[in-house]
Amino acid sequence: MAARILANIIVMGSAILARSFVQAYRQALANASRNGVAQEAVQNMKRAGKTMTDAEARQILGVTENASWEEIMQRYDNLFERNAKNGSFYLQSKVHRAKECLEAIHQPKEPEEK
Repeated sequence: MAARILANIIVMGSAILARSFVQAYRQALANASRNGVAQEAVQNMKRAGKTMTDAEARQILGVTENASWEEIMQRYDNLFERNAKNGSFYLQSKVHRAKECLEAIHQPKEPEEK
């Protein structure tokens, strides 16, 4: 009899505790969305994950600020092929991102078609 009462108390207590955790989680989400904290955190994660500065791109490719687009492409092709042979996908992707970053600066924008 005492074991049954003890089991009922444990089951009821855990149910109450679970409901309170769910309610607290919902309240935390509501507070975060009201304050804009969640959106700001997502924006910071997106910004930090995708941006590469010009200086970082030049350092990865090993070119100077005065390098022409042809020099940049030569370094890109050389480094990309070297990393393809050795199997370093991480370095290969960094080289590719560096080229993309510098491409946005060096390549003239095409006129928009209407």
